[in-house]
Amino acid sequence: MFRSITLALDMKGCPNRCKHCWMGWSPNGDMPEEDLAVAAADFAPFAESLEIHDWSREPDYADRYRERWELCRELSGPRPHQSHFELASIWRLVRDESYAPWLAELGVEAVQLTLFGGEETTDWYTGRKGAYQEILQAIDILLNNGIAPCIQVFVSKNNLPELPQVETLMEELDLERRCREIGREFDCFVHQGSCDGENRRFYDLWVTPEDLEKIPDRLAAGTLKHFRAETLLDVFGKTEAGLCRELLGDESTFSYVSDDPVFFIDHNYDVYPNITTPSPIWRLGNWKMDGAEAVLDAYRNSRSHAQQTRLTVPVGHLAEAHGDPESRRLFGRDDYIELLLHRYCTAAGASK
Repeated sequence: MFRSITLALDMKGCPNRCKHCWMGWSPNGDMPEEDLAVAAADFAPFAESLEIHDWSREPDYADRYRERWELCRELSGPRPHQSHFELASIWRLVRDESYAPWLAELGVEAVQLTLFGGEETTDWYTGRKGAYQEILQAIDILLNNGIAPCIQVFVSKNNLPELPQVETLMEELDLERRCREIGREFDCFVHQGSCDGENRRFYDLWVTPEDLEKIPDRLAAGTLKHFRAETLLDVFGKTEAGLCRELLGDESTFSYVSDDPVFFIDHNYDVYPNITTPSPIWRLGNWKMDGAEAVLDAYRNSRSHAQQTRLTVPVGHLAEAHGDPESRRLFGRDDYIELLLHRYCTAAGASK
C-alpha cells in the first residue's frame, strides 16, 4: 500500500513541439474521458490517497477542460486535491475568452510563459510559428484578469545572445509596474533545464561558467530571487569535470521507489514513473494490458531498465563509463546522474 499515488494521463497531448521539452515528443492521442474513472478505480485500492490529472504535457488542452477538472477533483482523494498549477495552456488563452477568468476563479495568481529570445527564435524553439505573438497576447489577457505573467527563459549557447531582447521586452511591456497594479509580484528567471528529453540534443551547446556573465542584470537578479540563490552557479550547478571528480569512485546506488509515486500514462496506456523523460528505459508496463497491480509491482521492485540499473550499478561506474572529465558544461548533480544513467542504459542496448 502506497501513501499516495498520482496519475497524469496524456489524454489530449500538446499543440507544441518545444525543443527544450524534458517530456520528449510523442504523438497526440485522444483518450476517452471515461479512462479517468477507470484509472482511478484500478489504482485507488493500492494507495491511501489518489490524485488524478487529465494531462501530463499541456494543461487544459482538451475542449472539456472544465468538466475534466471537476471530474479529476471528484475522483481524487481523500486528501484535498491540489490547486491548479501555475502552468496553463497558452494555446487556449488566446482562443478561449472564458479560460483566463476561469483560472482566476480557481485562485491562480501567476502563469508561467517561456521565451527563448526574440520572435523567430522563440517560434523555432516552441516548434510552432506564431507562438511568440501568442505569448504577447497571453500576457495582456492574464494581466486583465488579475493574473501575473511569470517569464521563464531556457538558455544554451545558441540563444544566449538574445537574452537582452527578453529583458528589453519585459521593460517595454512594463511588467513590474503592471503586476504591482494587480497586487502581484513580477517573476522572471533563466536556467538551462535538465539535459533530458528534447533538451538532451543541446548537450554540445550547454552553458559553461563564462556564459553566466552574459546573462543580463535584470534576468540574473530575477533568477537569484526565484531560486533563492546567492550566485548563478548555485542555480546552474557545477562543471561536468567537477561532478565527474566527485562521482568517480562513489560506490553508492539508489532506489527511485517512493511512498508517494507519480506516474505518467501515455495515449497508448504505457506507464512511466515521473523521474525524467518517459522513455522505454523507464517503462513499467501497459496499464490496459497488464493492469494496475502489475504496473505498481514493477515500480516497487525496480523492474524498469533504468530503475534496475540505478539500483545495481554504482554511480561511480556510470561516471567512469560516460562522464567527460574535461567538460565545463554546467549541471545540477541529480540531473547529471540521470544523463549518465540514460547513456549507460542506451549503451547497454536499451532503446532511446
